[in-house]
Amino acid sequence: MDVMKKVPVREQDAKERATNFKEVCLGYNMEEAMAEASRCINCKNAQCVKGCPVAIDIPGFINKVKEGDVEAAYQVISEASALPAVCGRVCPQETQCEGKCIRGIKGEPVSIGKLERFVADWAREKGIKPEGPKEKKGKKVAVIGSGPAGLTCAGDLAKMGYDVTIFEALHEPGGVLVYGIPEFRLPKEDVVAKEIENVKALGVTIETNVVIGKSVTIDELMDEEGFSAVFIGSGAGLPKFMGIPGENSNGVFSANEYLTRSNLMKAFDEHSRTPIMHGKKVAVVGGGNVAMDAARTALRLGAEVHIVYRRSEEELPARVEEVHHAKEEGIIFDLLTNPTEILADEKGWVTGMKCIRMELGEPDASGRRRPVEIPDSEFTMELDTVIMSLGTSPNPLISSTTEGLEVNKWKCIVADEADGKTTKEGVYAGGDAVTGAATVILAMGAGKAAAKGIDEYLSNK
Repeated sequence: MDVMKKVPVREQDAKERATNFKEVCLGYNMEEAMAEASRCINCKNAQCVKGCPVAIDIPGFINKVKEGDVEAAYQVISEASALPAVCGRVCPQETQCEGKCIRGIKGEPVSIGKLERFVADWAREKGIKPEGPKEKKGKKVAVIGSGPAGLTCAGDLAKMGYDVTIFEALHEPGGVLVYGIPEFRLPKEDVVAKEIENVKALGVTIETNVVIGKSVTIDELMDEEGFSAVFIGSGAGLPKFMGIPGENSNGVFSANEYLTRSNLMKAFDEHSRTPIMHGKKVAVVGGGNVAMDAARTALRLGAEVHIVYRRSEEELPARVEEVHHAKEEGIIFDLLTNPTEILADEKGWVTGMKCIRMELGEPDASGRRRPVEIPDSEFTMELDTVIMSLGTSPNPLISSTTEGLEVNKWKCIVADEADGKTTKEGVYAGGDAVTGAATVILAMGAGKAAAKGIDEYLSNK
């Protein structure tokens, strides 16, 4: 075994997986996991932990895998993370824990994400649960939203002994984990539902179909329902559009709608009560992880799919692994290209999209080189479907119905990064509702920080 290289992980063949919604990555078995764990040099000053937003004791759990004690490895991870099987699949490890791994200086970093996934999957198959609270504190905390921020905050508070109720607007818990990330990246029944069951096993109650701001307000929860504190982890589900002509045509989706209908409502199934339109030629505008998810979903529904992105491949914000998988599956990348108009027939159905070629100029405020139009480079793509994947912002319903809760110009809730404290006493917030659309693990880190902040607040109250 070459200790400078990762133990390869098994995957579905690209041609085969492009026709189904089964998980792409098949994960490690025990022998492979122990071999990969043996590559960890157990640094005294572990940089990988500093790169983890929820501060998992990474050398600690890997050492247990190395010894073959997977149950102990799971309990080490569970002390810090409520969703290890999720994180092992969707975290951008390459820029976080693995990006800081000392092994990666002269060779390939330890495959921390795949090891975390192995441990979580092994524990699930063996029916092992995280350890619950030793004693109850007799105080109620409400958590709004059952996505990664809400589940993490709720799980941590439950371990501390609080009575926690999660209020979820949709009919199924999980937030972006169920509506945003496709089955082939994150299986819903085998992974997400089981992780949620683990959170409930800690004593957390989840109430679905409760729209905070409509069904009940935050003020009512605190003044009339007896909740001592509230955490807002409602995410960012309001899609953004370009504002170009033709954007209201039939056959134009936001990535949010397209993925929600496919993932949550099973619209990819021909027997679904709400089937989604199967385009023959689809353009996905954007270059993030959500764009890759939408493109790879459309491909599996039988379309020729183009990613249209105004910068170069170097600037693609999506994970390297997602771009690699998309290319393997046959998705076409039209880079340095920007849409200017969506064309439609007399009945309003999409027939094409006018675009212009771009080149990169000087860096903008984000540090990335600004895309600049190339004169006289316009062309038209023939299409029947356009999916806009340009990011999302928080829905203003909660902030507009809560007195004393400050938001910024992007309608994001203003909260302290260290502990999630908002401008309203007893109310904390974190995740996409505060930052705008970001990653699952950053939302989890915010939920964890807020749980600690709420505990300090209630302990001192």
